[in-house]
Amino acid sequence: QVQLVESGGGLAQTGGSLRLSCAASGRIFSNYSMGWFRQAPGKEREFVAAIRWSSGSAYYADSVKARFTISRDNAKNTEYLQMNSLKPEDTAVYYCAATRRGLVVAESYDYWGNGTLVTVSS
Repeated sequence: QVQLVESGGGLAQTGGSLRLSCAASGRIFSNYSMGWFRQAPGKEREFVAAIRWSSGSAYYADSVKARFTISRDNAKNTEYLQMNSLKPEDTAVYYCAATRRGLVVAESYDYWGNGTLVTVSS
């Protein structure tokens, strides 16, 4: 059974940093591109970042570009999201997901984690 498990969420101050991790079951990881989405209270789920499995190319939402960095360690079957210069508007539940199709649209993703809460205080 495919499983994605996020960790690393918590409380941070404005300007602070957090690092999210997403551990994936083995067989899925090497053939899937991975992404991060987030959903704030009362808002729709939105794309944050993605990394292509074949090339390692990374893609970011404009709102997080230059502040967040996505990476993956295929040997550890783990994806990461380093979040720097956090803002209160980054407060959301963050989800990791896996896809063999598109990178930006949530409907393209086949597998999802349960999410981890990130709260940024002002």
